[in-house]
Amino acid sequence: MKKAQRLGDVCRLLDLQPYVLRYWETEFPSLRSDEGASANRVYGEAEIALLRRIKTLLYEEGYTIAGAKKKLETEPAPPADGTRTETAPLFRDEPAEIAAVPAEQPDRLDTANGERIETLRRGVAKALEEARAILSLLEPRK
Repeated sequence: MKKAQRLGDVCRLLDLQPYVLRYWETEFPSLRSDEGASANRVYGEAEIALLRRIKTLLYEEGYTIAGAKKKLETEPAPPADGTRTETAPLFRDEPAEIAAVPAEQPDRLDTANGERIETLRRGVAKALEEARAILSLLEPRK
């Protein structure tokens, strides 16, 4: 059994900033670090495995925070030893991912991607509006 790791060590291990882990703690109730003797955040193997899964859902599979929460509710907890299960594949193109999506919720991935596309669309629309405003300022006055 490995000993618990401090916040900074986990950040280096997962290539994340400390504020990201702190934010995830507020968003994912099942993710609570213990505080060590010096009131530092420490994470056990189970928490690190959960952090890996959250990172995969958000950064690789394109889920929103809300979508990732729902997805985590429908799948078993990741093993604390870091081993893979068929319901938590590491890569999207593995056949196990298809089996991991419950039949009664086939559109869950589409919903998360739809939200992401809508967010991007709004961002592009806002950028276009700002570009038009800048162009109007640059036009010579008559």
